[in-house]
Amino acid sequence: MTQEDLDSMMASDIEIDEEIAENPDNEDFGEAAEDFKVSPEQKWPPPPPTQEHKVVHQLDEVTKDSEENAGQIFDVLEEVSNGAMDVEDGAGKISDDIESIKETFSKLSESFPNIETFKEQIAKCENIIANSSKLTDVAQNLNDQSMMAMDAMQYQDIHRQKIERVINVMRSLSKYMSSLFEGKIDDEKRVSSATHIAGDSTEDVVDEDDIEALIAAFGK
Repeated sequence: MTQEDLDSMMASDIEIDEEIAENPDNEDFGEAAEDFKVSPEQKWPPPPPTQEHKVVHQLDEVTKDSEENAGQIFDVLEEVSNGAMDVEDGAGKISDDIESIKETFSKLSESFPNIETFKEQIAKCENIIANSSKLTDVAQNLNDQSMMAMDAMQYQDIHRQKIERVINVMRSLSKYMSSLFEGKIDDEKRVSSATHIAGDSTEDVVDEDDIEALIAAFGK
């Protein structure tokens, strides 16, 4: 993201804010206007920037874990697909072999029509061929479902790219704001400021004794 992109984005936000302010009853900006309201029950300030609460760290972990888990799922689906293809090939070979055996029993049955065993073997061969055909259909369906699952998993990569884009924007804004508020004096060299001063809505205000003690400390 370039400086021009950041300026353009910030300018567009300002224009939207001004239009909302000028037209507060506009339905197009009704929902957006609600987003700017802060609830009295809302906890503030936000959580401290510890390792647990750092947003970019968490998003990086999400994208990393998501990519690793997606890779594992793809590997499993590939194994299922390959297994289904092996079953389909095996069922086809079994069906071809049984057809050959059935043909042999058919010739024997024609030569010896009074032997019931040949007829029974023919019926068994036909039953095996039917079951082999069902097995082939199941294997083909498993292969198709695996391919559909792989296609559906492509959305995971799109979501990962969206999260990474959000991370890049956040990091760019962070660098921009850091550069914008950068000072010429190091923070360690700045004069310390009072926690509370006169006019604050608190009783914990610096009084004259505190000021005199502070001046005395500087004199030492």
